[in-house]
Amino acid sequence: MADEHQFIENGLQRSQIDEFFADELGRAGYGGMDVAKTPMGTQIVLKAEKPGMVIGKGGKNIRKVTTELEERFDLDDPQIDVQEVDEPDLNARIVADRLANALERGWYFRKAGHTTIDRIMEAGALGAEIVLSGKVTGARSRVEKFNRGYIKHNGEPAESIVDDGQGVAVMKLGTIGVNVKIIPPGAELPDDFEIAEDADVEPVEQAAETGGGVEELLEEDPEEVPDVGEDEDVEVPTETPDDLDEGLDEEIVEEVVEEELPGEDDEADTEADEAETDAVDEDVDEDVDEETMDEAADLVEEMEEAADEEEDA
Repeated sequence: MADEHQFIENGLQRSQIDEFFADELGRAGYGGMDVAKTPMGTQIVLKAEKPGMVIGKGGKNIRKVTTELEERFDLDDPQIDVQEVDEPDLNARIVADRLANALERGWYFRKAGHTTIDRIMEAGALGAEIVLSGKVTGARSRVEKFNRGYIKHNGEPAESIVDDGQGVAVMKLGTIGVNVKIIPPGAELPDDFEIAEDADVEPVEQAAETGGGVEELLEEDPEEVPDVGEDEDVEVPTETPDDLDEGLDEEIVEEVVEEELPGEDDEADTEADEAETDAVDEDVDEDVDEETMDEAADLVEEMEEAADEEEDA
């Protein structure tokens, strides 16, 4: 069998054994169990509010439970050790069963919830939470919560520190699930801190200890510029800012003037372009005049011929 399947089989077997003990030892105040497999067999540690009822008269009840474990769950030589719960109000499994029994006997859920959680906190718990889910009152199901103190809901502390227990109350309208979470007294939470008294703390230098605050520092004279040694060469400008501005302006003006003013070559090129333009215009005018005169002569001849034809007719 693969390891994954083996883990599933072990978890399923553990849940079935837990349900079996809850049914058989419910009246004795069953508070949970721990199962460990050893070379000698299977070691089971039971937690109960009333160990005497678990063992029975002359060990009769414990022998019956051991025999049934061997037959139903195929355990090799189960060895059951019964331990008494020191404070039942701090065991989530016992508290959940008590609350479920109170609801079945007719207690109002608010009174039962507040009474139970008050008893948990009076026992010294750091925090507790009770959740009732189901048809608490009426035909519609809902969820009711009762909180006190500090409780963890997720992370590693929620699995290792918080004690969780479930119970079921069978009512006429339907079942009510009871979930109880308790943080026992003395639990070390990762976000806890302590304030040590009479601890030796090294003094920290503050601005006030060195002679004043920010205002006094601002009133002080600024530090002097350090003197330059004789061996170091430092270039000191001899020109004044006005001289620098005049020199820059003259250079800029000269460059602009040279770019804008045309030279002699430019003037000659301009005159040649104008002469060529005038010659082209004259040629165009002459061609236009000749064409116009020819067209006028043709029109005159046509008009004369038309007049002669009219006279002959």
